[in-house]
Amino acid sequence: MLKPALQLKLGQQLTMTPQLQQAIKLLQLPVLELQAQVMEALEANVMLEQEEDDSIDLTPLDQVTPAGEAETESAEGGEASESDDPGPDDVIVEMEDPWAESSTPSGDGSRSDDDDRPLEFTDERGRDLHQHLVWQLEISPLDPRQVWIGEAIVDALNDDGYLTLTTAEIARDLSADLPVTEADVEQVLALVQTLDPAGVGARTLSECLILQLAQLDEDTPGRDLAIAIARDHLQSVADKDLATLRRALGAEEDSLQVALALVRSCHPRPGSAFEGAQPEYVVPDVFVRRTEQGWAVELNAGSVPRLRVNQGYAGLVSRSADYASLRAQLQEARWLIRSLEIRNETLLKVARSIVQRQAAFLERGDEAMQPMILRDVAEAVSMHESTISRVTTGKYMHTPRGIFEFRYFFSSHVSGADGEDVSSVVIRARIRKLIAEELPGKPLSDAQLATLLADEGVKVARRTVAKYREALGLAASSERRQTAARAHA
Repeated sequence: MLKPALQLKLGQQLTMTPQLQQAIKLLQLPVLELQAQVMEALEANVMLEQEEDDSIDLTPLDQVTPAGEAETESAEGGEASESDDPGPDDVIVEMEDPWAESSTPSGDGSRSDDDDRPLEFTDERGRDLHQHLVWQLEISPLDPRQVWIGEAIVDALNDDGYLTLTTAEIARDLSADLPVTEADVEQVLALVQTLDPAGVGARTLSECLILQLAQLDEDTPGRDLAIAIARDHLQSVADKDLATLRRALGAEEDSLQVALALVRSCHPRPGSAFEGAQPEYVVPDVFVRRTEQGWAVELNAGSVPRLRVNQGYAGLVSRSADYASLRAQLQEARWLIRSLEIRNETLLKVARSIVQRQAAFLERGDEAMQPMILRDVAEAVSMHESTISRVTTGKYMHTPRGIFEFRYFFSSHVSGADGEDVSSVVIRARIRKLIAEELPGKPLSDAQLATLLADEGVKVARRTVAKYREALGLAASSERRQTAARAHA
């Protein structure tokens, strides 16, 4: 029979305190998310306040009065203040402002029209293609029925500005509410295709280019020939088969080049200029600069607002035993400030370790990148690899060579002939350089690239070379040979 009993047992257990959990959470947040978190804490916690920079005198330079003139004006002002009434010898001249508005009949000189209201400029950068086209339809000389059909056509456009439904399908969908024929849709579609951007509402690439070319002046050199090319010979243009194109059109070389220039000036995706989503900007966490003593790393002080405890409220809490909620907020404020300090210290320590190991990259570029893994930095800064992974995710470093994510400096490696490891970034840089220096008529195959790399002491398989080449967006040797042949045709 089991009986309840008491036992003493010694053991070790890792406990995640709230402070530690908050520090880990803030450590892995990117700058933009961290800014939102800090601003939310500022609004919710009265014990927190943002450190303000020293006030700056914004008085324009042309309004600054020298000391001598100020004293003179002060003296003159003092004399004038003794007697505000003009003397018998003073002459008062009233000058009429030629730009002033005439006074109203009431004599107060005020205006009641809308010209006194300040101009308001609307930011249209966030307007997408749909809103832009609907706005043009609403100001067009169309009746409400045609505007309704036009909006249905705009709804059927994709992000590139192409029509994804046929006119028969649009007419059938609209007929459920109001009788609409396919001819009605074709008529309104012709008007939509004249709106901005040029080429919108097309059903094919050929029609898109023709719509853009048709908006040029009729006396534009090469316009008719360019329309003929866009209508029937786009494949020859894509293949760069100029000889076949010249024979099919019966055009001279100069005229053909002018027409091709017009075709290439057209936008194949006119709707792509209107992005619905707002652009996201990268805010660097640290700056790397070259100094006389070497490479210096410093935090981006403007990335996150600097916080401090509101001493007024903190003193009120310390003088009274009440205010339990304020006391809790004071503790939370201190934890948040300390967590931000830990984040900054860890971030700076990891960034310095990366820069120290990748100084050759900062000096010479990709070909000098050193192989590095998370364990290397973790051992250098005496931290766990998981902590290094959190620090390097979504954090960016501003260097003289550009802005890079911390993870960019970590790469796989290949053993070299001399026993030293070679970073995969170096191999990709060498492949890009070898292909750029090859003869146009004799491109290097993947096997030849592997042989050349082996001669340099880097042994990689042909399949590895092909994988790196595709990651760089470089075509195969056969495609590069065909491109060179078409260019010289």
